[in-house]
Amino acid sequence: MFSSHLRSLQRAVGRRLFNTDASQFPAAKQRFIPASGTYPKGFFAGGSSCGIKKNGKPDLAVLLSDRPAVASAVFTTNQFCAAPVQFDRQLINRARETGVQAVRAVITNSGCANAVTGKQGLVDARLMSEAGDRFVANFDQSEASGTSLVMSTGVIGQSLPVDKIEKGLEGLEVGGSHDMWMRAAVAFMTTDTFPKVLSKEYVGFRIAGITKGAGMIHPNMATLLGTICTDANITQEALDQALAYAVARSFNAISIDGDMSTNDTIAVLANGASGTAIGEAGFLEFRDALTSFMAELAALVVRDGEGATKFITIEVGGAKSFVDAKRVASTIATSSLVKTAFYGQDANWGRILCAVGYSGVELDTGLVGMCLWPGDGGEPLVLVERGEPRLPLDEVRAAEILKGEDVKIVVDLGLGKEMARMYTCDLSHDYVSINADYRS
Repeated sequence: MFSSHLRSLQRAVGRRLFNTDASQFPAAKQRFIPASGTYPKGFFAGGSSCGIKKNGKPDLAVLLSDRPAVASAVFTTNQFCAAPVQFDRQLINRARETGVQAVRAVITNSGCANAVTGKQGLVDARLMSEAGDRFVANFDQSEASGTSLVMSTGVIGQSLPVDKIEKGLEGLEVGGSHDMWMRAAVAFMTTDTFPKVLSKEYVGFRIAGITKGAGMIHPNMATLLGTICTDANITQEALDQALAYAVARSFNAISIDGDMSTNDTIAVLANGASGTAIGEAGFLEFRDALTSFMAELAALVVRDGEGATKFITIEVGGAKSFVDAKRVASTIATSSLVKTAFYGQDANWGRILCAVGYSGVELDTGLVGMCLWPGDGGEPLVLVERGEPRLPLDEVRAAEILKGEDVKIVVDLGLGKEMARMYTCDLSHDYVSINADYRS
């Protein structure tokens, strides 16, 4: 009787903590928070507060499939990769080698990264996964085994309080409603100012995803934490190929501050519950759907960049290869001088062209063109044409464009037909303030 009362109390407390109403988040960000969603069949979500965060805010999330799912993931290339990254990489590689798909859940905690924690960190990652497996068994009301991926985000160099996660999972509820997915998204958050969840329906299948990130965001490889779920039926090899393609054009195409986290992970789970099989004929359609979905989800991270006031799209075309185009775009996106100029609404386009020049890509400077586009899709401001500046600069038009939240830089190298796109934000005084007291 007492145990039942305690479980009811835990659930009641969880509901009080989980006000998922968009009104609690900054007014400027509320338009990015969906009021409803269409979620993949066979997936359930939930979140709770288990006491990892000092302020008592939600810090534990579960995404669960009602059947074994094919899992693919891309991880940070930071050599100090966190224990959850090492654990998940081994688990997914084992599934690739054996051909046995047994992933049932992704357990995510925020507030503690379990990074640079030595051998104990690996033990804690395994214990966290085992707690997830018990959660799945309880969900199934059977002893059937399932495997759980784990993700952690937060302060580096602190031991993971696994006991809190184990207790938190005992009282955590999951469901398929939009509110339950929102609960999970809120639990992902650290310095994020709004939860990042997205869902879409395509012909024959659905995709939904949750991501988090506002700082320490920069490619090479995945740039943050995120879990994407689809009810499409797809093989391991095909999912690996689709994810690699999509990541290069989404989560590996964003930058906020040039720092690469120890914990970056993007995982995709496909459980086949829709009954739609992705064969050779439908692969490109699925790959492109996943890519556009992930690009939209990744853009939410940039829109929540720590201290950011601008959302900047950098489009580089006319390149000989996608690699060249992306290298130029990335160089512009990571230039502190470019980012601070946008924060100050200063049309100092020479900083952009300078970044193009030192990108390492061979150029014919007499062919390069560049223009500035407003977020409303209005007339662009041509800055450079075939290597020559368009003078005098229309300062009034430049000021109008730079006042907007959304701005696009378009660079044409004039050398080929390949194009790449990067998303970044400006660099403000608030970025320094936020990161100066992150642990407090």
